Amino acid sequence: MINSEEFGFKISVIGDGGVGKTSLIKKFTKGTFEKDYIKTIGAQFSRFNKQISQDTINLIFWDIAGQDFDFLHPLFYKESKACIIVYSLEENDLGEDSFKHIREWHNELKKYCGNIPTVLFANKVDLVEENDIDLNKVQTIVKEKNFFGYYLTSAKTGQGVIEAFNTLIRELYKKSKFR
Repeated sequence: MINSEEFGFKISVIGDGGVGKTSLIKKFTKGTFEKDYIKTIGAQFSRFNKQISQDTINLIFWDIAGQDFDFLHPLFYKESKACIIVYSLEENDLGEDSFKHIREWHNELKKYCGNIPTVLFANKVDLVEENDIDLNKVQTIVKEKNFFGYYLTSAKTGQGVIEAFNTLIRELYKKSKFR
């Protein structure tokens, strides 16, 4: 008989308000998308269980508000095992500002969590021409900050979402299972 184990991981999901953090989590955990924007107040969390081989992975995604609640961030980050930083690919102020703020989000994360595995989600790919995305800018920041990788995602269409989340989850699992 194969022994099964249980693993638990808290994953913080951070980035500016309006970039799609909540929508990405809902797409991954429930397969749904709501087009109306509802601002996250403080933080909300979603539980999700996943099987890898015979093992059970218990995940808690902490969706941290992108605005107004900075003073609570140290509490929200506590015990995070990984992080997803989300920015918007939209060609407007939100897109530009959310990209500029990636470094600030990462610096805050490092302050409270140290060097935990971090992935960058370039969200709302459905709203832009993929050929127009400056991947050099993205790759530069990924390399500079030593992110685990980056993914072009769309919470609306689902593009890249399952793959992006699963890659991070598998990495956490491997590190815990085979250490």
